[in-house]
Amino acid sequence: MTEIIIRKSENGEYKGFTCKGHSGFAVKGKDIVCASVSVLVINAINSMEKLAEEDMEIKAEEAAGIIRCRIKRTLSEKGKLLMDSMILGLLQIEEQYGNKYLVVKFKEV
Repeated sequence: MTEIIIRKSENGEYKGFTCKGHSGFAVKGKDIVCASVSVLVINAINSMEKLAEEDMEIKAEEAAGIIRCRIKRTLSEKGKLLMDSMILGLLQIEEQYGNKYLVVKFKEV
């Protein structure tokens, strides 16, 4: 199962997220849940860096299937929209395929 933890401050500001695990929906190379999650997460990170010029610290452990994103400053409106878009897509995948393969959690930090 893939677990996404979205970290927000008590006033609702995004502080980062962690994506870990493999969905187990299908074998490697045919797992559409894992591929969809990967595309959403990596595209959000790349878009926030390149299009919104957000200041983030990214750590990836490919073998373990872990990506960590720490947002260093308050996000711009573009950055917030990109995070909202990623989360919308992830929640739709969770709804479509069930929490056996993907769980999205929110954590106050």
